[in-house]
Amino acid sequence: MLELAILGLLMDRDHHGYEVRAHLRDRLGLGANISFGSIYPALARLEREGLVEVAVTSATKVSTLSTGSLSGERASLRSLRVTPGLNRKSRKVYQITPRGREEFAHLLADPATLNDGKNFSMRMALAKYLAPNARVGLLEQRRSSLCARLGEARQYASNDELDTYARSVMEHAVQGVELDIAWIDTLLATERSNQINLAPEAN
Repeated sequence: MLELAILGLLMDRDHHGYEVRAHLRDRLGLGANISFGSIYPALARLEREGLVEVAVTSATKVSTLSTGSLSGERASLRSLRVTPGLNRKSRKVYQITPRGREEFAHLLADPATLNDGKNFSMRMALAKYLAPNARVGLLEQRRSSLCARLGEARQYASNDELDTYARSVMEHAVQGVELDIAWIDTLLATERSNQINLAPEAN
């Protein structure tokens, strides 16, 4: 899942390792349990597999500075300063390769790798890269999983052996799953409506 998330971030623009971790947290809802110790090995694996490549480093940028004026070069140097505390490894700027784009599209659309709520949320954050039919398929698969969970939660909540507090927890869980299903239904309705509107008119 980490490799998929990294490739998804690089689909937008190039990033260095520090930015990857920040965006995993801020854009994809990951990062709470992801450290630099896991990000850099993941980037190295992706690089070995030819899915990403190093675009540029701070050092190579500095060597190409030439603005024609002292004030301009000072401004350029300021813009190249690396965030304090980062090591040289974090100065590598990574970009996705054509092969990486193909692998990202495959992984994102593969239903076999969809296994939990966090995985689904991350995929939805990247869903603009999915074909319309694939988005619908992703939503339908998630809805089916939630409906199964809702049946189990309702069964637990109806257990006569539960005390008031335990039952309230289970009822809260039921309400949470119902809200998730309602959200999925709204997304599905929007996707299907968009497909109808984009479909070519029949002759």
